[in-house]
Formats: sequence, structure tokens, C-alpha cells
Amino acid sequence: MFEEFKSAFNRYNNGHVQLIIINVVIFLALGVLFVVSKISGTPFLFETVYDQFTLPSPIQEFIKEPWTLITYSFAHYFDYDRSDVGVFHILMNMLVFYWFGRLFIEYLGSDKLIAVYVLGGLAGGLLYLLLYNTIPFFIEQRSSLVGASAAVYAVVVAVATLIPNYTFYLLFLGPVRIKYIAGFYIVISFLGAVGTNAGGNIAHLGGALIGYVYMKQLQAGSNWGMWVTSTLYWIKNLFKAKPNVKVSYRKEREKYSKATVNADKNSFSQEEIDAILDKISAAGYESLTKEEKEKLFNASKR
Repeated sequence: MFEEFKSAFNRYNNGHVQLIIINVVIFLALGVLFVVSKISGTPFLFETVYDQFTLPSPIQEFIKEPWTLITYSFAHYFDYDRSDVGVFHILMNMLVFYWFGRLFIEYLGSDKLIAVYVLGGLAGGLLYLLLYNTIPFFIEQRSSLVGASAAVYAVVVAVATLIPNYTFYLLFLGPVRIKYIAGFYIVISFLGAVGTNAGGNIAHLGGALIGYVYMKQLQAGSNWGMWVTSTLYWIKNLFKAKPNVKVSYRKEREKYSKATVNADKNSFSQEEIDAILDKISAAGYESLTKEEKEKLFNASKR
């Protein structure tokens, strides 16, 4: 399983699966801690960790835990007092995200999908905080927010905005255009904004709004998620091994021979690069030969 997960993270344009794996791993880790805490009678053990993944509604509490504005959208529902584990919560979120995320990637790629996911989580959390700290109706309902729904809604609405007439074939319903699926989700969330899951539905609306705005801005030539992509690449580069640079002096003939070899290594066609990317998509980066990895590296510098 570890090798399969590792392969999923190395595959080209596989952002939807990568995000699903992150959500599932966090859910399982919290689930194990949940069971251990229940058996050992140590609720503080679970609650202390779980609090790091839930966004509190009071602004004074949020200020003490600002990272929860991001972490809440990678965790899912647990109720310690009722011994309730939200399996259905994560299952529905990840199924919808997989269907729409795969479609998103076909048109715009993994980088933009991850950016929309993050933006949707941020927008949903911010709208939740705004309403729960300014409107008396919500201020009286002290709560906390957890779940990937806002991020998923952002992806759903973004795809529906880009290709509204694309059709999904749904069980018992048959062919349905995705603009109607997105519209149904939005209406249900709006009506539920005064119900038992008011905070969650408000976050859904925030995510849906940013999904629509993001896609309209992207169509106008402005990528609102570029800062997310740049930040993630910067973080990745921090963990990449830096090659050791060696300086040496050689005879003129040796220099010429080395230059000739390097020129051969750097010569490749677009067809070769496309074939390498297809191989990564099918079997992962580790399946490449040394020569193929060098060609891909050199192509990335052009």
C-alpha cells in the first residue's frame, strides 16, 4: 500500500487522488486515536489533536489557532460524546471530489485543481467566521467547522462554470448536466444555512462562490490560485536534495568530449518527452530509466 501511495504522488496530473489520499490518511489517523482514547478513557488525547483540525467560530479562539483555517478542510466529522464516526461524511465528499476532480484535471491540470481546493477551503472558512462573528442569529450558535465540503464545492462549481453542459450519468436519474448538479448543491446548502448544520452549509456557499469567481477570472486571463501553486512548489523544493557542484580543470580534448556527451544527452524530441510523461502516468516516476529521468530534467530547464 505504501508503494502504491508513493506511486500515486509521483504520477503526472494526479492531484485529485493525492488530495483524497491525504484526507483518508488523516481520517484513519484520527480514527485510530479516537478508538484508543475511547478504550483508555482518555478523551483529552483525541480532543487535543482533533481541535487542531477544527475551525472554531469565536474569533478570539481562532486567533489562537489560525492554522485551522487550512487544516479543517483536510479532516472530517467525529463526535466523541456520541461515539459517532463520520464515515458517510468523508465517503460522499471524496466520491464527489473524485468525479469532478478528474474532470477538472482533464481540462486544467493538477496544479489548478489543488489551488481551487485550497481557495475553496479558505473561502468557506472565512465566510463561516464572518457570519458567526457579525450576525446575532449565528453568534448565539457557538460551533466549530470541519470537513472538505467547502473545498469540494469550489471544485464542483468551477467545473460547472467551465463546462456547464457536460453530462454525468447518474444512477436512477440517467444523464444530468453538471450545471444542474452544482445548482442543486447550492440550493440545498442555502436552505440548510439556518438548520442544524448551518456552519457547514455556510462554508459550502463560500466554497461555491470562490469556485465560480476563480473560473471566471481564469477565463479572463487572471489566475487567482497562482500564489497557492507557487507556495507549494517552494515547499517541495525545500525537501529536494541539492546536487553537489564540483569544479575541475581538464585538458582541452576532455572538455570537448564531455561537451559532446552532454549535447547528446540534451538532444530529444517532444515525442520522447510525451512518451516519458505517459510512462509516468501509467507506472509512476520510479519506472523511468536513468536516461529518461535525465531527459525529463533537461526538458524542465528549457
